[in-house]
Amino acid sequence: KPTKTRLVESASGCKFYLADENSDRQIEVVDGMSNWWAAIHGHAVKELDNAAASQLGKMSHVMFGGLTHEPAVTLGNKLVDLTPDNLTRVFLSDSGSVSVEVAIKMAFQYWVARGIKGKTKLLTVRGGYHGDTFGAMAVCDPVNGMH
Repeated sequence: KPTKTRLVESASGCKFYLADENSDRQIEVVDGMSNWWAAIHGHAVKELDNAAASQLGKMSHVMFGGLTHEPAVTLGNKLVDLTPDNLTRVFLSDSGSVSVEVAIKMAFQYWVARGIKGKTKLLTVRGGYHGDTFGAMAVCDPVNGMH
């Protein structure tokens, strides 16, 4: 039997405000399963909400498959400036799971490009969680991990 789904009506700081199906009031709960964004910054942070609204007024999302945009170029340049001189490239993805998935593919491709066969094993850490895509789940802890 599936778990009952609760309706989140709003969020602020580290709290969710859920609809109470038995009354007109809201139920306040701590967001204990927060995503990375809200875990760091909290919900409904005015400065971040304003920046997001400004960006949405220009474009909501651009997939990086052969495309880019000024905020991404600016971020990439800043990241290169912060890293050692031999790190001159940046790969941006839309989620942590996708970044792990691409890193796995890049690691395999590295050995293929060098003409070395059989390099197909991956190392992970006990208790590690790396995302929800198929490849990312493959390197999560199989015994104690979420998946």
